[in-house]
Amino acid sequence: MQNHPRKKSQMNAGQTACASSGKAGMWDQINWPRHDRQVRRLQARIVKATREGRHHKVKALQWLLTHSFGGRALTVKRVTENKGKRTPGVDGALWQTPAGKFTAIQSLRRRGYQPQPLRRVHIPKANGKLRPLGIPTMKDRAMQALHLLALAPIAETTGDPNSYGFRPARCTADAIEQCHNVLSKRVSPLWVLEGDIRGCFDHISHEWMLRHIPTDKAVLRRWLQAGFVEHQSFFPTEAGTPQGGIISPTLANMTLDGLEALLKTAFRKRYGRKAFHPKVNLIRYADDFIITGSSRELLENEVRPVVERFLGDRGLLLSPEKTCVTSVEDGFDFLGQHLRKRKGKLLVQPSKKNTHQFLEKVRAVLRKNQSVTQENLIWTLNPILRGWVNYHRHCAAKKSFKKVDAVIWRCLWQWAKRRHPGKSRRWVLRKYWKPWRRNSWRFATETKEWKPDGKPVLLQLVSINSARIERHWKVKGDANPYDPQWQPYFEDHAFLRKYGFPRHEISENRSC
Repeated sequence: MQNHPRKKSQMNAGQTACASSGKAGMWDQINWPRHDRQVRRLQARIVKATREGRHHKVKALQWLLTHSFGGRALTVKRVTENKGKRTPGVDGALWQTPAGKFTAIQSLRRRGYQPQPLRRVHIPKANGKLRPLGIPTMKDRAMQALHLLALAPIAETTGDPNSYGFRPARCTADAIEQCHNVLSKRVSPLWVLEGDIRGCFDHISHEWMLRHIPTDKAVLRRWLQAGFVEHQSFFPTEAGTPQGGIISPTLANMTLDGLEALLKTAFRKRYGRKAFHPKVNLIRYADDFIITGSSRELLENEVRPVVERFLGDRGLLLSPEKTCVTSVEDGFDFLGQHLRKRKGKLLVQPSKKNTHQFLEKVRAVLRKNQSVTQENLIWTLNPILRGWVNYHRHCAAKKSFKKVDAVIWRCLWQWAKRRHPGKSRRWVLRKYWKPWRRNSWRFATETKEWKPDGKPVLLQLVSINSARIERHWKVKGDANPYDPQWQPYFEDHAFLRKYGFPRHEISENRSC
């Protein structure tokens, strides 16, 4: 007996709906803590094998991790929950439903995998120029994140101790604190080579990465040669790793790793009759770095050629316009901070360029929101102000905070006066500013929430001048977050950063 076509189509539709609902349920039933423990256990074994020099063991563990269900599930979870989860690639595909996410786990296979070209977009840089950014497809992002799980433990084990960019449990404050440790002493070096690599991400040699990056060579070659699409035209890539890929910062870091060890070997401290102390130290954050030295001649004639040869092997060049040798007593900018030694004391303050860019951003927000309510303006400004304060609160920024707070007050006053040109200054002050503690006023407004005493809850603007200056506790150079031996250290370090005192002091006080 022949089935009716309409009944057959209805049956297929029902089976598809059941399959999708079944996959959605399977995604919700994944035991995430269990898979996270399995992945971390494999990463710890990779760290151990790397330190022992067992490269075949490392390769086998990487293969096991990239083909495990837990690894694939965690990478799909990562790319579907980060900030770029709603940004598609050239195929326009997004993984938004639980059924689609579980299907994506099954699609992450090495056999037959061919990455698609990147979608090229441009984002503005701080100097007004545009930075090219390549956006991979969701599947390519997940594959990169999957292989990054197996590559990151090696990168952390073999990385330079004083490299701080794009590494877990490290930040710019660690790099600035290392600069303070190196330059603040009485016998510290007085000269600095400010290094700037021309188009670091765009010019790294593909051949060098394929020879030296310990990951799946076939998959890496496909990523590097995927090309990009701009204005509906395809362009091949012959060098570099695209900015925008999940694995790209780690590839760039591993390309630049080894420079610190090279400098330590080439410029050792010598004793005896021909005693010589070059005082060469490297502090690097991604592709921005400084190298200290005992004299200008040492940095220009000996250190710089070594750095240029090191970068030349990797297809990179120093920018002659931005690379220079500077005296610490004259001061230099690094990672948004200005470091200068005055009368034997090193001062670290927010740089003028960074402060100017921040104030211009605040002024742009005020110009764009001239007609919004005060509450909406405060909600827009607070994340910007809080982010800038938290970035600079570990240096000698109290004077800068006071100046910036005064400038923002004047900008807010102009914003408020413009809204009410016919009102008096006293009226404007009482409408937009509220009394706060000792004869001070805060830019604040009343909300619809109420305190237990019957007074309205105030929504106030972040006060930059009231921010506390706190010391930053730098992470140790050889600390490895993928090594179980370092886990107690990172727990204590996180407690120290949060509360400002070691965790063991609590147990000591309780015992007393």
